[in-house]
Amino acid sequence: MKKERAVLLLSGGFDSGVAGYLLEKEGFEIIPLHLSNVDFVGEWTIEKCIEIAKKFNWSKLYVMDIANSLQTFVNECTHSYFFVFMKRLLLVLASELAKRENASYIVTGESLGQVSSQTLLNINVIEKATKFRVLKPLIAMDKETIIGYSKQIGTFEISSGPEVCDILGPKHPVTQANEEKVKNEEDKINYSQLINQCIATLKVIEVN
Repeated sequence: MKKERAVLLLSGGFDSGVAGYLLEKEGFEIIPLHLSNVDFVGEWTIEKCIEIAKKFNWSKLYVMDIANSLQTFVNECTHSYFFVFMKRLLLVLASELAKRENASYIVTGESLGQVSSQTLLNINVIEKATKFRVLKPLIAMDKETIIGYSKQIGTFEISSGPEVCDILGPKHPVTQANEEKVKNEEDKINYSQLINQCIATLKVIEVN
């Protein structure tokens, strides 16, 4: 029986590695994608993702650089919406890879309410950026449970370290995003060019 293919947004932190592991246990073929922010945090997050991919015998890691795009959001758009813009961008880029790899799903390590972008209203606005079904195997788990899983599956040491996804984020992020407002903000920039610039950085790292 052919496995369903799913693009995993792999950050290198605890959550996404556990999410990929749980979906693989359910019979999915995982295609890991790391969207890096090298200009601001360096390449160590890429190294963590490579180690996680090795742990689960995923043969390839796809990497795109989104640093310039994130800076564009900071410069051109309402800053309180930054995390919503970022998460929507991640889904758009994962969707592009899913099309290329004949995948049917996108997987994230989000859990409800853990950070500002993960309120129900924000998640609803974020997911409208893609037509792909977004699977969230950790949605009802708290951080302690997720970390417990990472210890069981052997990714705890790899994933330990500072969280860097909020490095460009606002002090007071929006928690009840308005879809019309988000679209108007995204219209301030050349969004298709922004996407194409990210895709142009795509590289494939052979893991095993």
